[in-house]
Amino acid sequence: MNKIFILFLATLSLIPVSSPGQDFSADVKNKVESIVTGAYQTATAKFPCKLKSKGSPKMLRRQDVDSCLNAASDRVDWETISGQLQSLRRTSRIEWAELITAVESSMAAHALSYDKVFIVKDIKALLPLTNSLLKFLPPDSLQNSPVFIKSGEKVGTFSGVYTFERSGELAAANSYKLSIFQYTDPKGNLQSPAASNRLLLDRYGVPWKDAISQPGFRLTSERLLPNNANHSN
Repeated sequence: MNKIFILFLATLSLIPVSSPGQDFSADVKNKVESIVTGAYQTATAKFPCKLKSKGSPKMLRRQDVDSCLNAASDRVDWETISGQLQSLRRTSRIEWAELITAVESSMAAHALSYDKVFIVKDIKALLPLTNSLLKFLPPDSLQNSPVFIKSGEKVGTFSGVYTFERSGELAAANSYKLSIFQYTDPKGNLQSPAASNRLLLDRYGVPWKDAISQPGFRLTSERLLPNNANHSN
C-alpha cells in the first residue's frame, strides 16, 4: 500500500499545475496593454506633423517639433487612465510600482518611428535635440548618430539621455525636470551640452536622414502619479 501511495505522489508531481500568479500576471498585462493602446490612439490622432526648416544648415523648427510632441501627450486623458490603473491595482492587489513598470514596458513597445511622427521634405535638415524631443525619445534611439551644433560643425555622436532636475528658489513645488542628452566627442570623451539653464532649444541637432527610421515618440508615465493609489488599499 505504501509503495502504491508513493507511486501516486510521484506521478502527481509530474502533472503540470497552473500557477495563479502566472495567469494573474497575464491578465494584468492584457489590461495594461489595452489601456496603453487606447492612450496611443488618442495621442497620435493628429500624426504625422509637418515640419519646416530654416537657417543654414537647415534646422527643423523647434517650436513645431515641441508643439507636436507635447500636444500629443496633452491629448491623452491622464486622469482617466490613472483611475483605470488604480482600479486595476486594487482588484489585482499589486504594488503601484510594479504596475507602472508594466505600463512603461508597454509604452516602450508601442513607440513610433520618426517617419510616422513628422513629415519632412528636406532630407538634409537637422532634427533639433530639444528638451521635449528628448523627453519622449525611446531608450537606445539615436545612439551613435552624429550631433551637430547650429553652425553646422559636428561635435560628436549621440550617447544617450539623462534627466536634470532644477529646484526653484522659494519652494520645492517650483522644481522641474529637463531631459538632456550626452554626446561622445572626437577624443572619446563624454560631454553634455553647454546650454543656459539646460534649455537646449535648437542649439544641437542630428541629421533627419539618420533619425527618420528610428523610434521617435514614446509616451511616458510621468503624469501617472501614485497619489491616489497611496490612499487606497
